[in-house]
Amino acid sequence: MPGVAGEWRKSSFSANTDNCVEFRRTADGGVQVRNSNRPDDGTITYTASEWKAFIAGVKDGEFDL
Repeated sequence: MPGVAGEWRKSSFSANTDNCVEFRRTADGGVQVRNSNRPDDGTITYTASEWKAFIAGVKDGEFDL
């Protein structure tokens, strides 16, 4: 697993609940993601380029419901 460069963060839209996705940056520029309600269940790690592609898709509306 890549070295961790940052602390876990969650969206300000989470309304102070534990039912949210958290993320943190890794030392190599990637991102780790976990379920804040079950933080010990593991993480998913994305490379910097995977995360940038995801964010670009979000901004472009690809994941709108």
